[in-house]
Amino acid sequence: MIKAITGTRDILPNDIPKWNYLLSIIESVFTEFNYKEIRTPIFEETSLFARGIGEATDIVSKEMYTFIDRSGESITLRPEMTAGVVRAFIEHSLDKKQNLNKLFYAGPMFRQERPQAGRFRQFHQFGAEALGSNDPLLDAEMIIMSYDIFNRLGLKKLIVKINSLGIPESRENYKKVLRQYVEPHLNKLSSESRKRFDTNIMRIFDSKEENDQKIMENAPLLIEFLDDESLEHFEKVKQTLLTANIPFEVDTKLVRGLDYYTHTTFEVVSGSVGSQSALCGGGRYNLLVKELGGNETPGVGFAAGLERILLACENEKSFSLEDEKIDLFIVTIEKGLEKFAYQTAVDFRRKGLIVDLDYLIRSVKAQMREANRLNSKYVLFIGGEEFSNGEIVLKNMSSSEQKNFSKNDLDKIYTSIKEK
Repeated sequence: MIKAITGTRDILPNDIPKWNYLLSIIESVFTEFNYKEIRTPIFEETSLFARGIGEATDIVSKEMYTFIDRSGESITLRPEMTAGVVRAFIEHSLDKKQNLNKLFYAGPMFRQERPQAGRFRQFHQFGAEALGSNDPLLDAEMIIMSYDIFNRLGLKKLIVKINSLGIPESRENYKKVLRQYVEPHLNKLSSESRKRFDTNIMRIFDSKEENDQKIMENAPLLIEFLDDESLEHFEKVKQTLLTANIPFEVDTKLVRGLDYYTHTTFEVVSGSVGSQSALCGGGRYNLLVKELGGNETPGVGFAAGLERILLACENEKSFSLEDEKIDLFIVTIEKGLEKFAYQTAVDFRRKGLIVDLDYLIRSVKAQMREANRLNSKYVLFIGGEEFSNGEIVLKNMSSSEQKNFSKNDLDKIYTSIKEK
């Protein structure tokens, strides 16, 4: 038997209502903040991600699904969406059409990493990007939108962590001091952290190795080296969050290692999904558009994983959806009336009702069981003595009330169903 590839999974019909509910909340919140949806290709030139994410990151060096296509081009299935959105922003000159572009997205991403709780090799993310303004209000807006989405889902165990990475100049000064601190401990660090010492030193703070964490406990912190402009920007973000009643804590070790990140960085963390607790992460990236070949354009955004959010919702039992129902199930009482029953179903479907009927030539009793299984609000009986008299019978399944209608008067039956 052929099975789904490790790290992928089928989203079965019973799960789809939860996904649709989550996506409806995402779309609703983004629309309220006047963000417009953008959809980019699932695969891009590999160089886009190498430049946009950074060749020194685990994603680029270890996790991307990259292949050579028939034209000899190196193609990569997208491991994240920001680089693709920025590529589209540059390619279509969106900055020439309006000064500020507020965009959102949702869709599948691909990373060949070890599957774990809420994380798959084909996974789904949603997120937002605002391109064209350095206003700290937009930094706060990203945090507010993400928090509002989680809050509407009923999630309670949420922690918002924020930090500032400042401007590149102050960050470079900090890196020199950090190197001086780390260098004497270099031989004691994990092999991964020793690599990061040369390629991406701030990411040593991200290490999950206990000994690395112990060494970094007393490391100098970036926030101590921020310039006045960066501190003012960060203070405005914090004040905006306080005004919006968003609970947060400053985490001075929350970093992004790449040079194009500036100012605010944040995560929303849940206590409901095990060790991989971050539901979303984001921050400001004022230098990314220029890095990818566009004009110097400030940007800020965030991304969140749908699977992990649904796992948190399931663990907290944060929402429950009503069982799906159909409007009408048509029961055919006797043979020879299948064509009439099917055409009746088509006519009601074209009026906007959710209608099903028997395709397996089952008994009336078995058809009624199917109507119950589908939570049908009504059953329409076609056949028997009533049909011989030109009538069909509509049964309300919640009240058991039955009513006869002319078999040609579908409008009255439709009205009766819709009135309830």
